[in-house]
Amino acid sequence: MRLSEVIAVLEEFYPPAWAESWDAVGLVCGDPDQEVGRVLFAVDPVAAVVDEALEWGADLVVTHHPLLLRGVSSVAATTPKGRLIHRLITNGVALYTAHTNADVADPGVSDALARAVGLTGPLRPMVPAADAGSPADPMGEAVPRAGGRGLGRIGDLAEPITLAEFTARAADGLPATAWGVRAAGDPGRTIRTVAVCGGAGDSLLGTARAAGVDVYLTADLRHHPASEFAEHDGPALVDAAHWATEWPWLADAERRLREAVAGGPGESPRTRRAPDVKTRVSTLVTDAWSLHYEGAK
Repeated sequence: MRLSEVIAVLEEFYPPAWAESWDAVGLVCGDPDQEVGRVLFAVDPVAAVVDEALEWGADLVVTHHPLLLRGVSSVAATTPKGRLIHRLITNGVALYTAHTNADVADPGVSDALARAVGLTGPLRPMVPAADAGSPADPMGEAVPRAGGRGLGRIGDLAEPITLAEFTARAADGLPATAWGVRAAGDPGRTIRTVAVCGGAGDSLLGTARAAGVDVYLTADLRHHPASEFAEHDGPALVDAAHWATEWPWLADAERRLREAVAGGPGESPRTRRAPDVKTRVSTLVTDAWSLHYEGAK
C-alpha cells in the first residue's frame, strides 16, 4: 500500500482541517509513493520510538505529538530533531502526525481516555466543535450532545464510586508512569458523572465546573489554577501524566486503520486494498518524567 493511500485513510478519520491554526499536522517526512507494509503508532516522535521503528522494520511512524511544531531554519544532524529526521529519511521511514485534529475527532483522544478510566454509555464533548452540527442555544453557542466532535468528553460511570476509588480506577486503566495519578478533593466524595480531556486540559477547568460534573480528569494541572479551582464548590480534580492520558488513543487509531485497509465493518469499500499491512502500538513510556520520590515520612 502506498504511503499516500495510508495518509488518505488517516485523513478521513482525522482531517487536517480540524487542527488548530497553530498546530503542525500531516506528513513530516516520507515519499508519498513509497510502499508501506508496517505502521507504528506512538505518542511522541523521539529517539527511542525511532529505535523501535527501525528494529521492527516500520515503514511509517504515526505520532500524536508533532516533531516540528515551531518553524525551524535547519534540520542538520547537529540537533536532536535534526538527527531524528536524518535517521528516518536515511532508513526510508515516513513520519506522520495527527494532533489537535485527533483531539477533536469523534471518536478521538478523549473518547479513548474516557473508556480507559471506566466511563460507559454515550459520551458528549465538553466543548462541541463549532462546525460539528451541534444544536445551538438562543445565544448561538453550541450545546453538548451525545456524540459529535469537540474537545474533551463527559460521561457516566456504570455505578457511583468514591473519588478515592475513581482515582485508583484511573491509575489502573492508564499506563503506569513516574508521575502517577493524583486527586484534589474529598476522597469520600461520590463520583458518577466525569469529564475528561486528554493532554493539558487546565483551559477547560471553567467548562468542567459549568457542566456540573463530579470530577474532571486531565493532565498538566498547575498549582495555582488547581488550588483556586478547589476553593470553589465544584468538581474534584484528577491529574495524570500527559503521555498517559493520550496513549489510549493509539489503539483506537491503529484499529481504525487496520479495519480500513483490511475491509473491516463500516469502512469505505475504496480502502479495502491491503490486508497484509501490519500495525503496532508502541508501549514505550515516553513521558517527560522518569523518576518519582516522595521523600522520608
